[in-house]
Amino acid sequence: MRKILKWTLGLLICVTLIATIVVAMLPQPVPVDVAPVTVGSMQVTVDEEGRTRIRERYVVSSPLVGRLRRITLHAGDRVRADQTVLAVIEPTDPTLLDARTLAEAEGRVRAADAAVRQAGATLESARAAYDLAEAELGRIASAFEQGAANTSEMDRARTEERQTIEAYRAAQFGQEIAEYELEVARSALLFAKGGADELQSVRMPLTSPIDGAVLRVFQESVSVVTPGTPLIEVGDPQDLEIVIDVLSTDGVNIEPGQHVIIEQWGKPEPLEAVVRLVEPSAFTKISALGIEEQRVNVIADFVTPPTERASLGDGFRVEASVVVWEQAEALQVPSSAVFRDGERWAVFLIEGDTARLRSIEIGRQNGRISQVLSGLADTDHVVLHPSDQLSDGTNTSIRVDN
Repeated sequence: MRKILKWTLGLLICVTLIATIVVAMLPQPVPVDVAPVTVGSMQVTVDEEGRTRIRERYVVSSPLVGRLRRITLHAGDRVRADQTVLAVIEPTDPTLLDARTLAEAEGRVRAADAAVRQAGATLESARAAYDLAEAELGRIASAFEQGAANTSEMDRARTEERQTIEAYRAAQFGQEIAEYELEVARSALLFAKGGADELQSVRMPLTSPIDGAVLRVFQESVSVVTPGTPLIEVGDPQDLEIVIDVLSTDGVNIEPGQHVIIEQWGKPEPLEAVVRLVEPSAFTKISALGIEEQRVNVIADFVTPPTERASLGDGFRVEASVVVWEQAEALQVPSSAVFRDGERWAVFLIEGDTARLRSIEIGRQNGRISQVLSGLADTDHVVLHPSDQLSDGTNTSIRVDN
């Protein structure tokens, strides 16, 4: 009896060992991470650093030879158009009375007067373009409400209206500057024609051409200045634009009217802008890695009101994302799941506990997700970061995040 028990026990141990070896030799499931195929909004953006700058900057220069009184304004001081005195020039040199100076002053008056008439014509042209764009927007909006116009036509009409508004504002500024320069030229002519005694009491104040603030003071101390000497720079700190330099290969995909998202500007809330211009000329820039790159400037206008970005100033750094393509309902998959299989793109599809190799066709990619044109459905799940342990038919186990 004891021998039978020993023989039975030995047999059980042998069977257990054999079963353990067989189980150990069976292929083990490969642990994988999976993600669903989804349908949602997708964007392709060009992401680059940018900087803000004041759209219209005005450098006030000396119109004639004279002695500049000390400028008491400093950077940041607010100025009012035709009210704030930026600088005062006093006569000190009798050459202001010679025939050549007088003729030059008269010529500047005539040129400034012609510039005023030219600015007036430009303003009328800009006003007509704005009226036309406003009327066109009204027609498109009416057609859009009736379903006779699409969203693209509506966005294009709105962009054209914004552009004509800015052109009209620029023409207004141009006319104001031309009138200001005419006043300065007339003052210089009056100054040049004065008598010797009058010259000692005449002072020429240079007032601000716009409402804004002082940006820089070029010549603060008392000195003798000549015509064209820069004295002070003024501008409107709220009238900002964004300069984004991108690779020229990315610049060809950017067009006026495209949406721009501004982030990393100092506050968590993103700002919005719209592309106004892609400069036609590129430039060479050396990257941080020492590589020569051809880059081009993209100019964008803020859509976010100035009250929501009041702390943003001239020359500030921002992170800009230009949306070059977007789709509201795009079938998409994480880019980390997609790989090349010969000449086609492929993924590993999870069916139960088995990985199946599936060829797919992809469209747009933005680095994080890829648009799926065919080969998948929004009910599928795919393997993320597939390893070389996977092949068609491999048994898998899905990792569960704790």
